[in-house]
Amino acid sequence: MSDDSLDPLVQRVDALIGRQEGPRAKGEVPVLTEIVSEEKNPRRAMDIASLEALARELERAVLERMAPELERIVGEALAGARAELKDSVTQMVREAVAASVARALAMPKE
Repeated sequence: MSDDSLDPLVQRVDALIGRQEGPRAKGEVPVLTEIVSEEKNPRRAMDIASLEALARELERAVLERMAPELERIVGEALAGARAELKDSVTQMVREAVAASVARALAMPKE
């Protein structure tokens, strides 16, 4: 292949690249050209009393939604702890009774 046969291909590639680059000058870095306008009606700042009232209302709403789930979780945890404590106390009583019976049987008769 000669350099003349590549010429049309190179020209077409250059044309495609030129279309993708748009009207910018070669070597120029693309930048964001959209300018965001300021709000026409800026929001007023809330006073402290309003913010505190909002905070209380949000807290109440969150706790209201979470309360049933918290009760369920705490109830399950307490039930598990209760069962574990019952098993532990039962085992201690068995061991104490067994030790008392063993001592009573080991005592010589008077």
